[in-house]
Amino acid sequence: MEIYEMSVGHEKWGDTADFAEKCGWSAGKVLAEKMRSGDFKGLERVFMAYEDRKPVGFCTFTERDCLSPKYLYKPFIGSVFVAKEYRGQRISEQMIETVRHYARINGYGRVYVMSGEKGLYEKFGFTKIGNYETTHGTVEQLFVIAS
Repeated sequence: MEIYEMSVGHEKWGDTADFAEKCGWSAGKVLAEKMRSGDFKGLERVFMAYEDRKPVGFCTFTERDCLSPKYLYKPFIGSVFVAKEYRGQRISEQMIETVRHYARINGYGRVYVMSGEKGLYEKFGFTKIGNYETTHGTVEQLFVIAS
């Protein structure tokens, strides 16, 4: 398993955008559009997991996720996805740990996740802060963990 930390211009950037677009999850299509438009700035990154040179999962590190801008929490791990045939192999956990390390070495003491999933992020050590409005007009859970 290899996990690549990518910014715009990385050699696997285009392949990752293609994989995200075809993953079958609507957030993947959104990620692909953001990648192609160069919507990742500064320390923001896309993390891509590869198994035997094949893309199998991705997640992001961004200043803002879908949390309403009226809340000041940052930075975020977002768009955590693993291809169905690779689930159950702890790939999400490995990507999240890689992003936590990236956040820590860049001066962040904690990272946040917005999610509608019940029980998923708690098993990785995240603590639920509460339910918060999203930029989509919905309400999702906000989680935090030390980086």
